[in-house]
Amino acid sequence: MQSSVQANTDRISPFTKIAYGIGSANDMWGNWLYPGLVWTVFNMYLGVSPFLISLALTLRLISDAITDPLFGWLSDNTRTRFGRRRPFILVGSLLSGLCLPVLFMAGDNWTDMAYFWYMLLTSAVYMAIVSSFNMPYQSLGPELTPDYNERTSVYSYKAAIQKIFEVALFAAGAFSTAKVWQSATVADVPERLGQMFNNFAQWLPAILGSLFTFNTEQLAALAATPFGWEASPEGELPNVLLGAQVYTSILGVIMMIIGIVVFFTVKERNYEKLIKNNTTRVKITETLGSVLKCAPFRPQLVMAIAYALGTSMLGTLGLYATNYYVCQGNISEGALWNFGMGLAGMVLGFTGAVFYAFLSNKRGKTSAMRWVQISAIAVFIASWWLYNPDVKWLQFFVAGFIAFTGAGFWVILSSIGADVVDYDEWENGNRREGAFSACTSYILKCGMVLGTLATGSILSFVGFDAALGGDQSESTIFWIRFLFAAIPIIGLVVALVALKRFPLSQEKMLSIRQDLESRRGKV
Repeated sequence: MQSSVQANTDRISPFTKIAYGIGSANDMWGNWLYPGLVWTVFNMYLGVSPFLISLALTLRLISDAITDPLFGWLSDNTRTRFGRRRPFILVGSLLSGLCLPVLFMAGDNWTDMAYFWYMLLTSAVYMAIVSSFNMPYQSLGPELTPDYNERTSVYSYKAAIQKIFEVALFAAGAFSTAKVWQSATVADVPERLGQMFNNFAQWLPAILGSLFTFNTEQLAALAATPFGWEASPEGELPNVLLGAQVYTSILGVIMMIIGIVVFFTVKERNYEKLIKNNTTRVKITETLGSVLKCAPFRPQLVMAIAYALGTSMLGTLGLYATNYYVCQGNISEGALWNFGMGLAGMVLGFTGAVFYAFLSNKRGKTSAMRWVQISAIAVFIASWWLYNPDVKWLQFFVAGFIAFTGAGFWVILSSIGADVVDYDEWENGNRREGAFSACTSYILKCGMVLGTLATGSILSFVGFDAALGGDQSESTIFWIRFLFAAIPIIGLVVALVALKRFPLSQEKMLSIRQDLESRRGKV
């Protein structure tokens, strides 16, 4: 085993782990805010066909087929005084934040095809911008430490911090559909934001007082309007399009600030050794296809795809189950419940990242991953009973425990990914973090977008019609609820099978590390 001295030199300060972790907000908001909010804005508010929305989300993948491998390759081969990754992280964050609101700057009475082309073109260009940040950012993670268990710690920090920022994904619908945006125009924005701030200023001390006095009745009433964002009355839609534009503008500013922080605080550990050894630059042809030849990478990738493909439908099917089954068609009320579910996910997701990192250190990554997958299957089975219009707060357990197991899955999978990069260097002699990040990201996006396309097709196939509101047929509601549980379970079973084929144990990784350090020195 490693000596304590060697282990101490491998440790990353909590400050650096936190600084790296906050970059997950830009990854998450850049990649996943739009696929979630697009349904509320373009389908539920503007009435665009679900099939056209899912088709636009699918076709934008074409840009990722070029940009993910391109920026993965560029970040592997860039040589500047700021390193390989950090210049892209800075510029990509600034552009991503600046352009985020453009995704929702459509008119409010266009034709379906006009909306389709707007969604397709703006989201395709935006995904290219996000790639310029995300590929270098994801590639930076495996460089931070060479230690087997410290890597899990790094990614547990990242996952825990991500859960805090993830609330913004759930809050997007609640913010955009809040009562305050009724009859609002652009000129009204400062006034309406002031109203939201005043409502929050009254809501916060009230909920703190309820917690202090254990006034559960008042607490339940306040919890129904998170941050004081009241839902619109049933049948009265606010200006959801304007609400989305304002919300994404606020998040865009935060994204730019985060990029600056990551650029100045997170250093590249391998860069000086890379320059000193004059490591051969990676060919662009190695960015996708050749990494698939890496034996441990293939089962890792299958696990990721199986999990992502199944869970990519959760956000949409869960949103429709809440809005049209639990809340009987009141999407403004549903948005508030989804926001509350986001808060539950934040709390339990944070806990899950810590718990499964601890379990991984005690039992090993493979054993911890097995427990993640089995626990997740149990959660999805239970979801059939936990979506209940008579006891609406049971939804919190669904969101919370999906986040709990999901955080564990991505913590361990990311840590495994760093081990795979070391294995590849040991086998081939080059550091190709960008190539592996690009390949993983691209194939995951393929799976997730195919899941999104399938979701739109499923909604059409089961007879969902936004014009019916809460009067959907019993068959439509049944299939939405059933598929919400069944599809992720199938993916998790496939992931369990793939896990059996993953070969990198802690002992194997220690041997690989010692061999690498004898060749090119310690990093």
